[in-house]
Amino acid sequence: MTTVAAPRLTAEDLYLFGEGNHHQVHYKLGAHPGTFAGREGTNFAVWAPNASRVSVVGHFNDWNGDRNVMESRGNSGVWELFVAGIGAGTAYKFEIRTRDGRLLLKADPYAFAADLRPGNCSLVAELEGYAWGDGAWLEARRGMDPARAPINVYEVHPGSWRHATSRTPPFLRWDELAEQLIPYALDMGYTHLELMGVAEHPLDASWGYQVTGYFAPTARFGPPEAFMAFVDRCHQAGLGVIIDWVPAHFPKDAHGLADFDGSPLYEHADPRQGEHADWGTRIFNYGRHEVRNFLIANALHWIERFHVDGLRVDAVASMLYLDYSRDPGDWVPNRYGGRENLEAIDFLKQLNGVIRSRHPGVLTIAEESTAFPGVTRPETEGGLGFSMKWNMGWMNDTLRYLSFDPIHRRYHHDSVTFSFVYAWSERYMLPLSHDEVVHGKGSLLAKMPGDDWQKRANLRLLAAYMAVHPGKKLLFMGSEWGQWEEWSEAGSLHWHLLGDFRHSSLADFNRVLNRLYRDTAALHATDWNGEAFRWLELHNSPESVFGFLRGPLDGSDRPLACMFNATPVPRPGYRIGLPAGGRWNKIVDSDDTAWGGSGHARHEAWVDAQPGEWNGLPFHADVTLPPLGAVLFRQDG
Repeated sequence: MTTVAAPRLTAEDLYLFGEGNHHQVHYKLGAHPGTFAGREGTNFAVWAPNASRVSVVGHFNDWNGDRNVMESRGNSGVWELFVAGIGAGTAYKFEIRTRDGRLLLKADPYAFAADLRPGNCSLVAELEGYAWGDGAWLEARRGMDPARAPINVYEVHPGSWRHATSRTPPFLRWDELAEQLIPYALDMGYTHLELMGVAEHPLDASWGYQVTGYFAPTARFGPPEAFMAFVDRCHQAGLGVIIDWVPAHFPKDAHGLADFDGSPLYEHADPRQGEHADWGTRIFNYGRHEVRNFLIANALHWIERFHVDGLRVDAVASMLYLDYSRDPGDWVPNRYGGRENLEAIDFLKQLNGVIRSRHPGVLTIAEESTAFPGVTRPETEGGLGFSMKWNMGWMNDTLRYLSFDPIHRRYHHDSVTFSFVYAWSERYMLPLSHDEVVHGKGSLLAKMPGDDWQKRANLRLLAAYMAVHPGKKLLFMGSEWGQWEEWSEAGSLHWHLLGDFRHSSLADFNRVLNRLYRDTAALHATDWNGEAFRWLELHNSPESVFGFLRGPLDGSDRPLACMFNATPVPRPGYRIGLPAGGRWNKIVDSDDTAWGGSGHARHEAWVDAQPGEWNGLPFHADVTLPPLGAVLFRQDG
């Protein structure tokens, strides 16, 4: 193959990259087909400042590093070469000769496509030319206010949601997922999908968090254009797409980023800063301009090239603290002697600021499990600038409360009420994610105490409580119909269970709740506004009863009274205060026989609120609280 030194990267490109502000550097580094000096071929460029030589190798040159040696671009650390006669679909790697004479074969960090394992090659890809049809969706997204919008996320691992029966490995392709997953999610009432494991990763039986191809959709489900078409079809159907994004760490696979040019490049050199011992991974060096540039360009790549609507940022807590999961003496304090990772904090602020300014309406969601202040406060006001944050405290406390036998819940009443002390301190999303149904934790249904009937009643109680608790929502696949076994990434969900009324009725109940949340401003438009919330029953721990009022501030919808009985003892004639008189219609009863309940309160379709103060409200009504049940009343229109 003919090679020509082709300075596709200008001096300005190299300058901006060196200072960490080249947000389009992925169109310069990597492999890009095109024409140079009248010849068709591909321009290659890679950052490897500590290499003594870098070559492009592949079948086109018999993997011989002497044939296509790249040219150094000086102090920038970038190497570049135009190779005539090769184009899209060509498999390649970079052969890097280290300063101590070792030869490394590395995948391209900026490759737009990758060869499926075990080859682990990068592929030359041309991503131009896809005809998008989601213009109306993108325009509406720009004006979307997440504070007032219904955001109800169905978390999906594409490799195990459902398996194909006619191939090995049995992964559905993106077009097959579109045919099956999109109508299912829409029918269930979800507003967004959150997809795990979209970026290329080496191990099939994994969650996709060990990323080796940050810019490449995994080849397991089809080429990059197929993922574009999947997102396009989601948007045209009215469904948003969020992807898991992993800027906290990367694996040590030989072809990946670790020790990329024979030295710690993307990671810290000091293992006290550069190693996650728990995960067996490396930590990005957020203080290095080129590394921050790599990550921010990558985030923009998914938003701009694939039109994704949000990034769920994995393991943010591990980024924020230098002593995260480390023993004393095994971490390096910051320049002020503290435990905060100042470089990572600056990076997250920069990331969120760039995304917000360039793409209004795109969400960034932090998986952050500590009380770090201001995660969702704008970066211009000293916060990190995320759109929202997973409420891990709510998740842990709620699952802990429901794990107790109902007879003991009276002693743990604060577990189910404490979340309201801080519910509006951040912009929260309520997650019941994959993390809660793996590694021996059991499925959500299996976590519930009692016999089979009580387990299902408790799960319906949880679903109703989550639906009306302030905060956006996220539920992991299979939980909506009560899969018995905990999730395994190696197998498909147990879809045959939907042939059993005990499971299909749970799916039906979740469908009703999802649509109620989506269609009711009293629930979704005040998720992050505490002024639209009022307790109806807070202190009745002896009977394990609690309840609250949800209502909009602007009169755009009628308020909802939400009551919960966390014991199997029915509570007839339970008096609650209400803000207005007249009829209040019962719109949800989790104990309805349609959902597999006992139908204890089936006679009560509505209640009449009478004048008379109760718990500080001017009207009151006597309602029936079914066993292990939730009842929702809405003021009659």
